[in-house]
Amino acid sequence: MLIRRYQPIDRQPVIDLWTSVFNDKQPHNSPARMIDAKLAVDDLIFVALLDTQVVGSCMAGYDGHRGWLYAVAVVPQYRRNGTGAALVKEAIAALNSLGCIKVNLQIRSHHRHVADFYQALGFNIEDRLSMGTFIT
Repeated sequence: MLIRRYQPIDRQPVIDLWTSVFNDKQPHNSPARMIDAKLAVDDLIFVALLDTQVVGSCMAGYDGHRGWLYAVAVVPQYRRNGTGAALVKEAIAALNSLGCIKVNLQIRSHHRHVADFYQALGFNIEDRLSMGTFIT
């Protein structure tokens, strides 16, 4: 398996992966829109390849103060074999190379089952209240 930065050839496979794994119908979470918006800022999108097939992806961000993990996804039949962990570790290494010393992530309440995965990678549950607003 190879972990590398996103390339234009990965666009449709990543869109397909995020669509199937996240199944989010909200327009602001459209995979195509997320990719375009991210690439307008930086290239912190990573893909896991098995031969030439995209089997996982991870989008990360850094605002100069904290790093974030977004959209970590692995094709179901490639889960529990280290693909997700390798993606997260690659993203964290890239964030660290930018000077990042703390990485955050949010888990949607209906995906609580992935908390164990992140805890195994060193993440801890923190007492926070997450809030957001849409800018129209």
